[in-house]
Amino acid sequence: MYGGKFQVYLLAENRLLREALTRILTKKADIRVVGAAGLSPQAEARIADLKPDILLADASALSDLALQLIPNVRRILADVKIVMIGMDADPELFLHAVRQGVRGYVLKDASAVEVGAAVRAVIHGEAVCPPSLLTFLFAAVAQSHAASPNAQVRHQLGLSRREQELIHMISEGLTNKDIAARLGLSQQTVKNHVHRMLRKVGARHRLGIVERWREVRLPSVAQLPGSWPQPPRSRSNN
Repeated sequence: MYGGKFQVYLLAENRLLREALTRILTKKADIRVVGAAGLSPQAEARIADLKPDILLADASALSDLALQLIPNVRRILADVKIVMIGMDADPELFLHAVRQGVRGYVLKDASAVEVGAAVRAVIHGEAVCPPSLLTFLFAAVAQSHAASPNAQVRHQLGLSRREQELIHMISEGLTNKDIAARLGLSQQTVKNHVHRMLRKVGARHRLGIVERWREVRLPSVAQLPGSWPQPPRSRSNN
């Protein structure tokens, strides 16, 4: 927050959408748009430099070309809240966004005013998602807690309680030095833990450990009970 206003950065490929949302959001007394741009190699550095409270991003931020954008932003800015806009009513994509830490998920047929309302809701501590996808969210959470989460992770990933504790801290963006200080361990001990975790889960980097842990705790749509109804298709803007 700056000068009593929450700072928002817009990341959207469509220039018209960026301009419309900028006009709508700047009319809010408690919101300040600090930047707006399309997806580019410079976007991540720009977001990190401006340190917005809210990142309002379109579907391109979850594309293969931007696979690490959201995890990287959350690693650099642990408190940033992310709202995805222009999304499909795709349960798998929705659950992936939830696993990435997204707090708001707005479909592509939403109006600019509805997007603005979603941003304000997330700013004030709420989470936003389409009613048509709530069924899948509840089903995923119920499925993930059907067994003891710790036991489930130990069984599927082979991670000890201590290693699972480290995952929470890695997801917060803490370095090995930070984790060592918090747990009263040496940095070398933490480094050894992380190396073992990488081998166990088959990840190439720290964020890969967190993603595999989230996949185990929050299963994909393919693993959910087949009796759940399919969500209605969103209307195309084309």
